[in-house]
Amino acid sequence: MKKYLNRIVETKIERKLKSSGAVLIAGPKFCGKTTTSLRFVKSVKKLITEDAINLALMEPRATLDGEKPRLIDEWQSVPQIWDEVRDYLDENDGMGQFILTGSSTPEDKTRIHHSGAGRITSIKMRPMTLLESLESLGTVSVKELFDREIVNVYCDNTEHNLRKTAFLLCRGGWPKSLIDDEQTALDVTANYYEGLFNFENSDNAKFRNKNPETLRMILRSYARHVSTEAPVTTIINDIILSGNRATFDSKTYDDYMCALEDLHIIEDIPAWNPNIRSKAAIRTSNTRHFVDTSIACAALGVSPDDLMSDLKTFGLFFEDMAVRDLKVYADAIDGQIAHYRDSNGLECDAVIHLKNGRWGAIEIKLGGKNLIDEGVCSLMKLKSTVATEPAFMMVLTATGPAYRRPDGIYVVPLNCLRP
Repeated sequence: MKKYLNRIVETKIERKLKSSGAVLIAGPKFCGKTTTSLRFVKSVKKLITEDAINLALMEPRATLDGEKPRLIDEWQSVPQIWDEVRDYLDENDGMGQFILTGSSTPEDKTRIHHSGAGRITSIKMRPMTLLESLESLGTVSVKELFDREIVNVYCDNTEHNLRKTAFLLCRGGWPKSLIDDEQTALDVTANYYEGLFNFENSDNAKFRNKNPETLRMILRSYARHVSTEAPVTTIINDIILSGNRATFDSKTYDDYMCALEDLHIIEDIPAWNPNIRSKAAIRTSNTRHFVDTSIACAALGVSPDDLMSDLKTFGLFFEDMAVRDLKVYADAIDGQIAHYRDSNGLECDAVIHLKNGRWGAIEIKLGGKNLIDEGVCSLMKLKSTVATEPAFMMVLTATGPAYRRPDGIYVVPLNCLRP
């Protein structure tokens, strides 16, 4: 039996079960929601077969019967369960009674008649970070960078190279792809990607009417513009050109994008809007990102060798993977990820900001002196622009050692990071 690898989100699940009657864990298929949830429950109801779904539709309340805490897997197949859980918690006071897992939002959101506030709390679960897949040394803590003025981060990191990073990008953080044979691992991820488009027998009507080839074209365009602020018009033009179409209206595009977001495949990061000293206008466009970079690689048919021969594309894809891990690490310390760009052309790839107003700035580069110096220059400009001082500034790289520069900026490889 394959050994279970601990997930960072476990701490948050445990905490939320102590303060809420039910916990909703949402995220993409095959990221490990069910396996992790099983560690916290005493009974399970899986709504993954037609018979189980039909029975639950007839008797949704009966789905809740069983020893608590109880896991209801893929609950969105029977949206009435949300209200049943809420009513049950009203009648049976107590914390940590249910975990609901879901890899998409319900077909008809109007059937969820109550937000669940005060009874049901939500957690986002993503594919595995490098720390969770045991491919990060974990020598540098994001939390410590916020908590301490100076952190000793030195690590020579000699065992990790750029080719390994390229492989990790293409393989992704899917638990089932964590196997020793590189080609088989890539095949597992390719199979996952192909499975994204099997909507014919979906219990959700809004997915059954989606054209798989149109979804593929959208994902290919998104992948070409990953880690950029490409406008919707640019992506739509891509679709028109690649599909030999006369037109592709924005309403149809929005409908397909809604489906991809509901499936937790697309996960853009918003713009950060701090108090700044200059009169520059802060840009508000989202940066295009996937929940896992392997989806972008599969969409374009990109292999590790392809990335090694195209460092510009490699750099954009690496930024996407770094954002994936940073989201998980930030969430573990109750922080959020955003990006910064203003009318003067100043950019910052990732800003972790906490509820207390503290923030840390991160420039993401493949590595090498020139790119690191470029990242340092951007960070220094950002520091002089924002009215409050950053808790830390970092250039996050793909390879090389971890160290603190004389100017106080940290240079840290992604495979040395932890929450």
